[in-house]
Amino acid sequence: MIRTRFAPSPTGYLHIGGARTALFSWAYARRHGGKFILRIEDTDLERSTAQSTQAILDGMAWLGLDYDEGPFYQMQRLARYHEAAEQLLRAGRAYYCYASRDELDTMREQQRAAGLKPRYDGRWRDSKQTPPTGVKPVVRLKNPLEGAVTFNDLVKGEITVANSELDDLVLLRADGVPTYNFGVVIDDLDMNITHVIRGDDHVNNTPRQINILKALGAPLPQYGHVPMILGADGERLSKRHGAVSVVQYRDDGYLPEALVNYLARLGWSHGDDEIFSREQLVEWFDLASINCSPAKFNPEKLQWINQQYLKTADNARLAELAAPFLEADGCNTTAGPSLPDLPAVVNLLKERVNTVAELADAAVYFFRTLEPSEELKGQYFNAEAKPVLVNLVERFAVIEWESHAIHDAIKTAAKAHGMKLPKVAMPLRVMVTGEAQTPAINAVLELLGREETIKRMNDRLAGFPA
Repeated sequence: MIRTRFAPSPTGYLHIGGARTALFSWAYARRHGGKFILRIEDTDLERSTAQSTQAILDGMAWLGLDYDEGPFYQMQRLARYHEAAEQLLRAGRAYYCYASRDELDTMREQQRAAGLKPRYDGRWRDSKQTPPTGVKPVVRLKNPLEGAVTFNDLVKGEITVANSELDDLVLLRADGVPTYNFGVVIDDLDMNITHVIRGDDHVNNTPRQINILKALGAPLPQYGHVPMILGADGERLSKRHGAVSVVQYRDDGYLPEALVNYLARLGWSHGDDEIFSREQLVEWFDLASINCSPAKFNPEKLQWINQQYLKTADNARLAELAAPFLEADGCNTTAGPSLPDLPAVVNLLKERVNTVAELADAAVYFFRTLEPSEELKGQYFNAEAKPVLVNLVERFAVIEWESHAIHDAIKTAAKAHGMKLPKVAMPLRVMVTGEAQTPAINAVLELLGREETIKRMNDRLAGFPA
């Protein structure tokens, strides 16, 4: 059975690159009826935090990347790493190194001065020296001195690295905590991971990890390294490009299915399909269709995809998502029968916006009165418009309150005063909504309600010039 994993370090939030890696690993497991495992690599004691762990779990849950096993925590598995290190020591495939930090720094400085690549020189590899007293050693791998490591990367193709390019890496630090390369190998081995799908910043780690597995006499997983994500300017993705927490996209009003769709298209494709469901992704996903070149993050494209999902989203769901944004903007969306129906408001506005936050912003005037700008007042609140608007208040008081009747009343009032329809509709729109751009004013007024519409009109008419 295929078993994949996502193994983030809880030293920060779940970002776009990590989320895409998780998505690809999840989709590959789901595509093949396998298992997807979540592992938290929390051995960076200084930087790992419970808050970051929770942010990762929240981000995964919001994206719907459900895992079959886990989360597992490396700091709860220290005894297992010690056991594996002892196995390698007994087999002569690892050794204790007592070199101090100062010694290693001096060694590297001398190597740089001689024009050499800084690397551990193996001084304790076969040493017969008496270990210095009071010094806690690290455990290093006896990396092969000859030959090469060759593996078939499922994305990049065959990769070969000479063992002479690799030094004797540290497996266990002096404090007994495993290094990244050792911890990840033991975890993948114990969890029977068959496919390691991760970012290509780990390509250089793979030969080292393969040598550890070989030293343990363990089977090798298959590796697939996904190219990194760049900003639109070709630079490494950062916060200025929009590489914020996945949860931030939720808080900014994106839909999880839209972000999943967008992340899937970052470096992977299925023909020319742009919009597809999670189920379609699982049905179509394969590693062979991952592009070998870096993907470019495009916030405008993400907005466009989110807009497509908003257009077809359930109105009640969008209303529930928009309500907290409206309440934060001073709107009461729940008190009293006289308030507009929020799902109906959502249905009217959702095709005009890119995010739920924009949707809520566009809906504010339904739930509280907005003051028009002085520019709009000067442009539309004039003596010419006042008589027809006064007449319109009278008509609105007696008509059936539905969209077509409202439209007919506006049209009839305009004709009775010898005015073109926009000359009436625009000041009406501004006085009722406080804005110049809204959906059709008759549709807006139908949702706003007769009583609130007439009240706002009378309040504004008091400020018109005579």
